[in-house]
Amino acid sequence: MPKDLPRFKGNLAYSTNKALQLSGTEHESKGTLAPALQKLMVKLDNKKRAGKVVTLVEKFIGSEEALEDLAKLIKTKCGTGGSAKDGIIIIQGDVVQKVKDVLAKEGYRTN
Repeated sequence: MPKDLPRFKGNLAYSTNKALQLSGTEHESKGTLAPALQKLMVKLDNKKRAGKVVTLVEKFIGSEEALEDLAKLIKTKCGTGGSAKDGIIIIQGDVVQKVKDVLAKEGYRTN
């Protein structure tokens, strides 16, 4: 079996039907919710960071591109560094109030 073919679950070994769609093989696109529909959690954290304090923005529902764009906006407005991955934005330093202000201005609800 060629390596470039996807592995299928179930009992299907081979099919000549080119229109065959097996469940679980299609790529699901994650849609981004509108800012007014999201409730983001902003909190302070210092675990696993050698005692350094960071501000976390959690519970973002959307694509990785939208997450990166929001993180870039927050980092620019707060004048700090940070990163974004797995639905969490990490901003360096204790800037919880600034982050909440930026998110509110963009239409996001926060805790």
